[in-house]
Amino acid sequence: MTYDNIVSLLGSEADSLLQHESKTIAKELIHAPGPDFVDRIFAQSNRSPQVLRSLQQLFNTGRLGNTGFLSILPVDQGIEHTAGASFAPNPIYFDPENIIKLAIEGGCNAVATTFGNLAMMSRKYAHKIPFIVKINHNELMTYPNKFDQIMFGSVDEAWNLGATAVGATIYFGSEESSRQIVEVAEAFERAHQLGMATILWCYARNNAFKKDGVDYHVAADLTAQANHLGVTIQADIIKQKLPENNGGFTAVNFAKSHKAMYEMLSSDNPIDLTRYQVANCYMGRAGLINSGGESKGESDLADAVRTAVINKRAGGMGLISGRKAFQKDMKVGVELLNAIQDVYLSNEITLA
Repeated sequence: MTYDNIVSLLGSEADSLLQHESKTIAKELIHAPGPDFVDRIFAQSNRSPQVLRSLQQLFNTGRLGNTGFLSILPVDQGIEHTAGASFAPNPIYFDPENIIKLAIEGGCNAVATTFGNLAMMSRKYAHKIPFIVKINHNELMTYPNKFDQIMFGSVDEAWNLGATAVGATIYFGSEESSRQIVEVAEAFERAHQLGMATILWCYARNNAFKKDGVDYHVAADLTAQANHLGVTIQADIIKQKLPENNGGFTAVNFAKSHKAMYEMLSSDNPIDLTRYQVANCYMGRAGLINSGGESKGESDLADAVRTAVINKRAGGMGLISGRKAFQKDMKVGVELLNAIQDVYLSNEITLA
């Protein structure tokens, strides 16, 4: 996909996204992704040589290899959203081999999915594309539905099946969050001991975060603080939803905030809102990858490209996009993944 194609897909937002100059957090303060990211950033940390090797393997794979950016295919919806609801649009993905094939043919850096999916195909593919085992899930079989991330296996078993990294979710703000923080912190410590990288899905979750018709689960201040908790338990990479608004702390009237958060460190431009997320990931020392979001049909390609542009210009590290890719014909899914990657490969799309 050419730069002109990207401009066309952005439509009326092209100028506001591609020409935006951030006046909030200066780009010079951001530790931006690049080919030397592991040497420049993680080699200074407590990560062992084995963890550095795993991180470098993620960065060296796929069409974005050696750029410092990541394009990851995540497929945990078979548990999180039920397999039927997730795979009915394209039933070939009930077979885990096709999930891995989509990631490989789509030029991804890695595939993130369940213990069962990766274990079933471990010996055939663990050496061909980095595996990220999603170690906890929210299952939807309890009635009435509850929302709690529980462990589905051990970090040691993730290592045994050949994983390069483990991923986990914490529902920050939920009643269960304290337990989840402890569980995931312990799991990530063990993963680092075994030489694997760690990726944390940092989701805000509390019914009180919706107020006066506004959903603050995707507010920049709430999601950024979730990121900051995530990097505190030593997640190497943070996965977060793209911010859509701001002011969750003040609207819900909880936690602590400062007026400069809203008046100086962010603006209404989605790039600045996302940069605030990056800032809370130690100014980018832990990479921020944003979620590709749900599949909405014909707008998926444009939506995916838009998200990639915002993430890249904010100082993020890439995209983790699943449903937009696997709920389609595989050829179309590959094209969508490639379009996302083309944003990161474009020299004309730079840090704002």
